[in-house]
Amino acid sequence: MEQTDLEQLKTELHRTLISKLDLEKLSRVNSSQARQAVKSMINEIVVSQRVPLSFEQQEKVQDDLLDEVFGLGPLEPLLNDRTISDILVNDKDHVFIERKGLLHRVNVSFRDDRHLLQIIDRIVSRVGRRVDESTPMVDARLPDGSRVNAIIPPLALDGPALSIRRFGTGPLAPNQLVELKSISAEMMETLAAAVRARISILISGGTGAGKTTLLNILSQYIPKNERMVTIEDAAELQLSMENIVRCETRPPNIEGQGAVRQRQLLINSLRMRPDRIIIGEVRGEEAFDMLQAMNTGHEGSMTTIHANTPRDALTRLESMVAMSNLNLPERTVRQQIASAISIVIQVTRMSDGSRKVTNVSEITGMDENVVSMQEIFKFNRKGVGPDGKVVGVFEPTHIRPKFLEKLQIAGIFLPHELFEHTLDVN
Repeated sequence: MEQTDLEQLKTELHRTLISKLDLEKLSRVNSSQARQAVKSMINEIVVSQRVPLSFEQQEKVQDDLLDEVFGLGPLEPLLNDRTISDILVNDKDHVFIERKGLLHRVNVSFRDDRHLLQIIDRIVSRVGRRVDESTPMVDARLPDGSRVNAIIPPLALDGPALSIRRFGTGPLAPNQLVELKSISAEMMETLAAAVRARISILISGGTGAGKTTLLNILSQYIPKNERMVTIEDAAELQLSMENIVRCETRPPNIEGQGAVRQRQLLINSLRMRPDRIIIGEVRGEEAFDMLQAMNTGHEGSMTTIHANTPRDALTRLESMVAMSNLNLPERTVRQQIASAISIVIQVTRMSDGSRKVTNVSEITGMDENVVSMQEIFKFNRKGVGPDGKVVGVFEPTHIRPKFLEKLQIAGIFLPHELFEHTLDVN
């Protein structure tokens, strides 16, 4: 049977199946029983209508119909593939995935725009959101925590579009990041010591560079006896701690009311007696409150920011503080940044799809009216190998960081060799 005929048959079978299903009764039984009941009903319909299908085609039609009833239709096989990190639906006929940092088009499509819109509506309705002409953009989350963004006409010109950022199966271990050659063991040892010594860290990088992954890994070094509060737009942090309160922002309702932003959550968190505050990503006026918190007893707090270089990260942070409309002098803002943050880590996604920590810089204070920084480690890119992989070297800059004094006060002593020898060759 031709593919187009198979798709048409599947549509007709789905219509027949829906007309026979008692969805309310189905919702009262457990998932495995419901799937088995629907599976039997599909077989009955196929037999009664004498549909000319091979065994393989019948199995595929059956799986696709079960995905339509219980899952997210054509997206379900992609969601079950744990090697896929992003699912990007540009329109009903163009679906791309990211695997190992590289984008690929996949042979997945939807029947029409209405079919894609139904899948989007199924996702957003599960978390109490809606998408229509009055609210044509929506953020949501899948049950596993994966982030979802959807945009529909009239804002999306070619039909509904859907983006899914997958949620990892669990936090990576630090040694895994070293094995992937995203960071050297010596760099990880230095950063781990900084976290234990309550040194505040800012992680900078582009979209999909691995900022949240690194934040998850560094948080594993926070002592278990400390109280944590996390604040996120979409819950992605996976922290294995007992004394933790996880907070998430809330978008406005249909009337445009009831929104709870990061700044409100951050101000509230200061009343919750946290030892450290972790903000998934700083992106607006909450930047000022975050700096204040880091400067008033919440040392060791961490956050991420979108920027291309450590210097750009500080410039963006300064711009975000200006969003709070406090009319602070430039020098005052820079002094706040210089005293609050000690380490800026730059994470970059390379051309071969790999992620690497390309720079670890220390903020050393103010030099007249400028925040002064010094590089501690860097990734020196040499070129591209015959297999297309980026070739380079992790190396120190032979500068001993000033934060070593804080480490020693905390009882942590790092060997001097960490800051003197070339660390790792790819």
